[in-house]
Amino acid sequence: MAARDPARRHLSTTTLSCLAALVCLASLLFLFSFRSSLDRQPSRSSPRFLDRLHDPSERWWRAPCNYYDGAWVWDPDSVAPRYDMTCKEIFKGWNCIANHKSNGPDLLRWRWKPSSCDLPRIDPLRFLERYRNISIGFVGDSLNRNMFVSLVCMLRGASNQVKKWRPAGADRGFTFLSYNVTVAYHRTNLLVRYGRWSASSNASALESLGYKQGYRVDVDVPDQTWAEAPRFHDILIFNTGHWWLAPSKFDPVQSPMLFFEKGLPVLPHVSPEVGLDMALKHMVLYVERIGIDAVKFFRTQSPRHFEGGDWNKGGSCRRIQPLLPGQVENLFSIENNGTNVEARLINQHLHKALNGSRFHILDVTHMSEFRADAHPSTTGGKKHEDCMHWCLPGLTDTWNDLLVAHIEDLRRDL
Repeated sequence: MAARDPARRHLSTTTLSCLAALVCLASLLFLFSFRSSLDRQPSRSSPRFLDRLHDPSERWWRAPCNYYDGAWVWDPDSVAPRYDMTCKEIFKGWNCIANHKSNGPDLLRWRWKPSSCDLPRIDPLRFLERYRNISIGFVGDSLNRNMFVSLVCMLRGASNQVKKWRPAGADRGFTFLSYNVTVAYHRTNLLVRYGRWSASSNASALESLGYKQGYRVDVDVPDQTWAEAPRFHDILIFNTGHWWLAPSKFDPVQSPMLFFEKGLPVLPHVSPEVGLDMALKHMVLYVERIGIDAVKFFRTQSPRHFEGGDWNKGGSCRRIQPLLPGQVENLFSIENNGTNVEARLINQHLHKALNGSRFHILDVTHMSEFRADAHPSTTGGKKHEDCMHWCLPGLTDTWNDLLVAHIEDLRRDL
């Protein structure tokens, strides 16, 4: 066998060395480019953020707290508000102090006191420092926007390095740049996709039953405004309910809800309550399937406080003090079948759908039922009194205190 040429062997070794150097250089350039692209935009934090919050060196001695069993107490010496009426995110109709609601300033002096413990107030600066690189998504109707605005206004008071950003189809959102904390709101009325439906020239099962028009509601298809949110956010807060029992929108005769599943109409036709159960079942499974690493909350129903009639029948909410327990029962008891019975009825559906799931229930209903004094009422600027949404600053600040307290309890239980 002929001896190998030393010059050729040296040439091959040199070529291989050059190729290896080029590969290393290309890899470094790619990594630098990738890191730079991450630095230019808010980033999705790593999964299981609760693990990062957990500190084994801390000693947790506090017993679990039942935040829901309590009462509203008057605190004339309450600490300074965490934000005021100048926060630009407050929807004009909810800015009760700016709109000169008579008890607007007093709303800040009522504090929810659990019977066996205290509900800590959010410290905005500590929150931003503690929840670095975390993304929070509120998914739902305008009542969840009410809660979203409350949290954003709190955090704005602690950091003015804020960038508007709408991740994953959000209606609105903000990133607090110094901490890479993102808070976003995904607007959706029913959680599922819906749109106008009308009879076509091709006869169908619905037309044969006499339906000419209405709203098609696909109970197994998430609304596109939030479909990607579970993949993006570390913390998710969902709500739905008010629109399902809204005859002004979904008139049972003129514009009924027509439910579809797997692209086909649900027959025989079912009521909105049954449609809600179907939608909740599908949406819970959907979120759990694609939002594996997210901490998931479902907020219970926010109560309305119409007295003397419904919103379009002269109903009002002009109280300036929280209700007493007996007054709450008169206004919300299911047995009375009153104007505001919606809250407790919807909650029955929510608890049924969430049983056995990995969702945590954020129960704001009971504490909120007392607060007939905390709605915009006549100062909301609407044709009818607003006895559904809440003044800001106001009650939804306490909802956010409750949310953070639950997250901290989850961290403790790791």
